[in-house]
Amino acid sequence: MNLTEKASFIHGLVEGMDFDTTTKEGKVIAALLDLVSDLSNAVSDLADNVEQIYDELDAIDEDLTDVEDFVFDAEDEDEDGCDGCCEGCGGDDDVYEITCPQCGEVAYLTAEELSGDELNCPKCGVKWEAEFEDEDSEEE
Repeated sequence: MNLTEKASFIHGLVEGMDFDTTTKEGKVIAALLDLVSDLSNAVSDLADNVEQIYDELDAIDEDLTDVEDFVFDAEDEDEDGCDGCCEGCGGDDDVYEITCPQCGEVAYLTAEELSGDELNCPKCGVKWEAEFEDEDSEEE
């Protein structure tokens, strides 16, 4: 039984007892019954509003999760297996961004990885040589 039903039940009990509402005690009991009815209606309305707010909040949470997945591309980061080793994912090591001349894939390589004679594209496997330009000579 919810609050509104309980308040109606009590109201019915009082009516069945034939209280005289013109006496002091009868006026108090009638006022209390009205108060109980008003309170039960107010609580029911609040419960309905809270339920609606929870439903809307759940919908907002789902939408925000979709936006986060899109913006941060969480699924692709997990598939790439990147562990923070490069600039592309926020790592602190000195990393160089290399674009494959064959397929255009961007690879992030450390200085250690670049020290070899030939480089292999992680996507298409083509081999190429890296040419380094001195940063000081570019500025002059």
